[in-house]
Amino acid sequence: MNQGTKIAIGLGLPALILVIPTDIFPLEGITVVEQRVVSIFLLAALFWILEPIPIYATSLLIIFLELVMVSNKGLNVLIKDENMGTLLSYKDIMYTFASPIIILFLGGFFLAMAATKFRLDQNLARVLLRPFGTNPRWVMLGLMLITAVFSMFMSNTATTAMMLSILTPVLASFRDGDPGKLAFTLAIPVAANVGGIGTPIGTPPNAVALKYLTGDYMVSFGEWMGFAVPFVVILLLIGWFVLMSFYKIATPAIQLEVKGSFLKNRKAYIVYVTFILTILLWLTDFIHGMNAYIVAMIPVAVFSSFGIITRQDLKNISWDVLWLVSGGIALGYALDSSGLASRLINAIPFASLSPIIVVLAVSLVAALMANFMSNTATANLLLPLIAVLGTSISSLSDIGGGMMVILCTTIACSMGMALPISTPPNALAFGTGLLTTKDMARPGILIAVIGLLLTYGLMIIMNAIGFF
Repeated sequence: MNQGTKIAIGLGLPALILVIPTDIFPLEGITVVEQRVVSIFLLAALFWILEPIPIYATSLLIIFLELVMVSNKGLNVLIKDENMGTLLSYKDIMYTFASPIIILFLGGFFLAMAATKFRLDQNLARVLLRPFGTNPRWVMLGLMLITAVFSMFMSNTATTAMMLSILTPVLASFRDGDPGKLAFTLAIPVAANVGGIGTPIGTPPNAVALKYLTGDYMVSFGEWMGFAVPFVVILLLIGWFVLMSFYKIATPAIQLEVKGSFLKNRKAYIVYVTFILTILLWLTDFIHGMNAYIVAMIPVAVFSSFGIITRQDLKNISWDVLWLVSGGIALGYALDSSGLASRLINAIPFASLSPIIVVLAVSLVAALMANFMSNTATANLLLPLIAVLGTSISSLSDIGGGMMVILCTTIACSMGMALPISTPPNALAFGTGLLTTKDMARPGILIAVIGLLLTYGLMIIMNAIGFF
C-alpha cells in the first residue's frame, strides 16, 4: 500500500472516509478485510471515547459493519475484491449475541432482579450491617464490605443505587460541615468498583476477559474468586483508610436503620434457594463438572418457570450492557480471525522490550483509559490486542505468559476511580450533589495507583505459586 491510502469506514457517506498514513502501520500486504477491520476498530475507539451515540449503540454498529463489510454474507459490491483476504463467518459474528459470556451475565441479571424484587438485597444489608454498631468509621467499613459483596453478583450500578438510598437518611444525622459526609458518599462507588473485580460476573470487563481466558488460560469461577476476593478485601481496607484520611469524620455516632424483614412465601423461598444453589455451584465446578456458563442458566430457567421473573421484568434487564459486551466480543473476533491483531503486534518490536515493562505499560494504559471512558469500552478495545500480545511474545512466559497480561489489564480496567465519568457508580455518587470532581479525584487517584501496585504484587504471588 502507498502512503496515505484511504481506508473506507464503509458507512456509505463520503465524509466518513478515514485517511491513514500507512507508514504509521508498517504492514506490507494488508488485505481489504484487514483494512476495514482497522477502520471499524478506529471508529469504535472514537465513538466509545467521544460518545456521539450511546456506547451500546456503538457495539451494535460494530456488529452491523462487520456483517455488511467483512462477512461471507456481506454486501456483494463490498466483498468482491481481488485482495479481499479471508472473509469472516457471518454466523460467528452473530453468535456474539448468544456467547456463553452473555448467558453468564444474563444469569447474573436474573439473580439481581429477583433479589431486588423480593427484597433479599435490602434484608441482607440490614442483617449484615447490624454488627457494625454506631461508630461511623465501622459503619462506613460495613457499608463498603456489603456494597463490594453485592457488586460481585449484581450490577454495580444497581448496587450503588440501592446502597445510596440506604445511605441518604444516615447522612442527615451528620453534623453540618462534617467531611464524613464526603467519605461516606465516596465509600459506596469505591466499594462497588473494587467489589466488581471479585467474580467473573462482577463487572463487564471481567466478562470480556473471559472470552480470552480459554484453553490453557482457562480460569474457573472458583479460581477467579480465589485470587480476586483477597485482592478486593485488601484494596477495600486501603480505600477505607484513604477515605478516612482525606475526610476526617467528626460525628461521634450515627444510627443506620434499614427497615424490613425477609419475605416468607413460596416464591421468596425459591429465590433464596436458587440464589444460594447458583453461587455454590459456581464455586464448586471442579466437583460437579458444569462450568459457570451452564450454571448461569439455572436462575434463568427457574425464575422464568415459576413466574418470579415476568415478561414485564424482562423489559428491565440491562440489555445495553449485554449488547456492549457482545460488540466487544465481535470486535475481538474480527481482529483475531482476520489476522490483523497478530499483524499489528508483530509490526511493533515488543519482543525487544522487557516483559515486565510490557505488563506495566499495558496495565497503566488500561487504567488511564478507564478513568476517561467506559471501563467496558476500554476492555473491549484493549483485550483483543493484549490477548494476542500475550501469546506472541515468548519472553512473557517467564512471568506468567498471556494469562498474566490479560488478568492484569482486566483488573486495571476497574481502577476508574477518579472522575464522575469513569464508571456508573461514580456518576451516581456524583449525582447526589454532595461531591465535586475534586472531591472524587483526590482519593480516587491514590486508590487507583495503590490498586495498580497491588495488582502487580498479586501477579507476582500468583506466578510464584504456579498459578500461571
